[in-house]
Amino acid sequence: MTDFTMKKDADGVALITWDAEAKSMNVLTMEGAAELSALIDEALADASVKGVVLTSGKKDFAGGMDLNVIAGMKAGGAQGVFDGVMGLHHLLRKIELAGMDAKTKKGGKPIATALPGTALGIGLELPLATHRIFAADNPKAKIGLPEIMVGIFPGGGGTTRLTRKLGAMMAAPFLLEGKLSDPTKAKAAGLIDEVVADPVAAAREWVLKATDADLVKPWDAKGYKMPGGEPYHPAGFMTFVGASAMVHGKTMGVYPAAKALLSAVYEGALVPFDTALKIEARWFTNLLMNPSSSAMIRSLFINKEALEKGANRPEAPDQTVKKLGILGAGMMGAGIAYVSAMAGIEVVLIDNAQDAAERGKAYSTGLLDKAISRRKSTEEKKAEVLARITATTDYAALQGCDLIVEAVFEDPTVKADVTKRAEAVIPGDAIFATNTSTLPISGLAKASARPEQFIGIHFFSPVDKMLLVEIIKGKETGPRAVAKALDFVRQIRKTPIVVNDARFFYANRCIIPYINEGIRMVAEGVSPVLIENAAKMMGMPLGPLQLVDETSIDLGVKIAKATRAAMGDAYPDGAIDEVIFKLADAGRLGRKAKAGFYDYDEAGKRQGLWSGIADAWPEAETQPDLTEIQHRLMFIQSLEAVRALEEGVLEDIREGDVGAILGWGFAPWSGGPFSWLDIMGAERAAAISGDLAAKFGPRFAVPKLLSDMVAKGESFYGPEGAAHKAA
Repeated sequence: MTDFTMKKDADGVALITWDAEAKSMNVLTMEGAAELSALIDEALADASVKGVVLTSGKKDFAGGMDLNVIAGMKAGGAQGVFDGVMGLHHLLRKIELAGMDAKTKKGGKPIATALPGTALGIGLELPLATHRIFAADNPKAKIGLPEIMVGIFPGGGGTTRLTRKLGAMMAAPFLLEGKLSDPTKAKAAGLIDEVVADPVAAAREWVLKATDADLVKPWDAKGYKMPGGEPYHPAGFMTFVGASAMVHGKTMGVYPAAKALLSAVYEGALVPFDTALKIEARWFTNLLMNPSSSAMIRSLFINKEALEKGANRPEAPDQTVKKLGILGAGMMGAGIAYVSAMAGIEVVLIDNAQDAAERGKAYSTGLLDKAISRRKSTEEKKAEVLARITATTDYAALQGCDLIVEAVFEDPTVKADVTKRAEAVIPGDAIFATNTSTLPISGLAKASARPEQFIGIHFFSPVDKMLLVEIIKGKETGPRAVAKALDFVRQIRKTPIVVNDARFFYANRCIIPYINEGIRMVAEGVSPVLIENAAKMMGMPLGPLQLVDETSIDLGVKIAKATRAAMGDAYPDGAIDEVIFKLADAGRLGRKAKAGFYDYDEAGKRQGLWSGIADAWPEAETQPDLTEIQHRLMFIQSLEAVRALEEGVLEDIREGDVGAILGWGFAPWSGGPFSWLDIMGAERAAAISGDLAAKFGPRFAVPKLLSDMVAKGESFYGPEGAAHKAA
C-alpha cells in the first residue's frame, strides 16, 4: 500500500499527495511516515526541484495519527514510545529546515501545505512544520489539535510549535481545550497562513516565489522571543502561573494530559527549540504510559467510534429513518424533533393541543435563532429545518412514518393510550419506541399489538447537547427494532448503547445510587462542602447534591415513591427519603424552583450551598476522611455497573464505559467504571469494596463477578484489551 506519491512538474514543483488507500480519511501510519520521509529526501536532493507542495487526494487533509501506531509504540515500552515520537520529530524537523545551511539559514527549498478540508492532530502538526499553510475556503472544514479530548496532547511537535508561534496564552485554547476552527477563524488565530479558492495553485505559486527569508521559522531566527513572554519574563511569568492555576482548577489534578502538556510547554520554553522537542517527547511518553491515557483513548475514541459504527448492531437490512413521528411536544419531544430535523429527517410532532405542539416546534426556532446569532447557522438553514417539522394534533399525520418515538408523561396509562392511537394509523412494519428513563419496556410493550417492534429509546436532557442515547430491549423486542433504533441514533449523530430491560436500565441504575449516597451522607452529618468537593476532585462534573438540584428534587421524590411501591419491605433508602421529602415539603425542588440543596438568584444562577442544611442535618464533629468519601461515591456507581453486567442488563463493557462517561459524566479521566476498576486492579477493588460493605452495608458488597476475577487473576479488558462481555 502507498499513502504518499510525488509528481514533479516542468516548473520544478514537486507535488506530494497524501491519499491513504482503502480509507475515507488520511491517518498517518509508520509506513506512511517512512514514505513521506523518503519523498522529502528525494525532493531535497533533486536539483530540478525548486520546492514542494504537500496536499491530500481526499476531500479532507487528515484526521490524525493511526491509533495502531500508538499501540505499536507502546508495545516497546517507554523507550519504544520515545523513539517512535522522536522519529516523527526528526521527519518534521527535516521538512522545517528543508536542506538549509545550519549557520546561514540559506539554501533551503520551500515546502508549503495545501489543505482541501479538515486537518486534525498530526494533520495540523505536519503542516505547522512546513513553511506556509494554504487552506481551501471551505466553511465545513475543521482545523485544530483535539488530542486533549481523548486523554493525550499534541506530541508531534504541535505543542512546541504552536506555543512558539502564538505564545502560551494564545495557544492555550487550541492545546488545552482542543478548540477546532474553520479555515477563516484558523487564519485569524494564526494557525494557518492563507484561505484561498484553490490552495494547491496558491501554494505552488508561493513556492516558486519564496525567498530564503520566507523559509526561516521565527524560533530558528536569531533573537527570537516568545510572543507574550517566556516563563521568567514579567508578562510570561504571570501567564504561566495563571495557566497552572486554571488548569488545576478545571481538572482537579486528575487529568494527566493537561498537566503533562503544561509541563512540556513550560519546560520547553526555557530551552532551545530542538531540546524543547525532546522534552515534549518525554512528557508524551510519560503520558502514554499512564493507564488513564490508555483508558481515555480506548473509551472516548476507539470504543465510542465502534459503537457509533454499529459494533453491536444485529443483522438486518438498512433501517434509515425517512419519516419520524413524535408523540408529546414537551421538552424531550421538542428536543428529539430538533435533532431529527437537523439530521434531515421529516418529523411529525404531535400533542393534545395545537398550541402545545406549536410550542414544541418553537423550541427548534429558539435553538436555530441562537445559532444564527452566534454565526453558526443561517436564515436559509433555519427555514429548511423548520419546514421538516409538522406540528399537529392529528394522529392521521403519522401515516407513512417508519419510526415513532413516544415522549409523553412517565405514566403507563397515558403511554398505553398514545401507543394504541398511533398503531391504528402507522404502517404495519413501523417501529414504535418509547422514551422513558425508569418504566420497564416489557410492561409498556403490553399496550402494543406488535411487541417485537416495540423498543425503548432513552434520551438524556437536553437532547440537543447530550451525546448518549440508551436503547432498551424488551423481552419480546426483535432484532429489526434494535437495528432501527441504532440506525436512527447514527442519523442524529449520537452515541448509542444497547441494554436489556430492567428497572432504571443502565444509566439511571448507576447514577441514582451516586445521588443517593451523597444525600445519605448529608443525613449522616457529613459536610455538604466536603461531599461536593470530594466528587469533583475525583473528576465528576457535578457533586451529587448539585446533580439532584439540576434533575429536580421532586423527580427524586417520585422515583423514590415508585421504587418503594415496587420493592416493599426490601426498599433500602428510607434515610434518603427523609432528606429529599423534607426539602420537597419546604418547596426546595432544585434549580427550577431557585431553591434546593443550593441557593439560587432570580436568574437561576447557583449561589452556594443552602445554609439551612446545617440546621436540618447538623454536621458531625468528626468528619470522615476525604478518601473514604471518594470511595463511597465512586464505588457505589462502579459496583452497580458490575452488577448490571453480571445480571445481563449490560451486555458489553465498552457500552458500560462509554455510556457512563457520556451519560452522566463518570470521571472521564478513568475511561469509565470498568476501566477505573481495571486501573485499580480487581484484588484491590474487591478489598476496598469489602471494607465499605463492612462499614456501610450490603450496597457495597463485592459482586460475584468481581470476586471471580480476583480468583482467576483477570481484569475486565484483559491483557490483550479484549472487552469482557456478559455471560
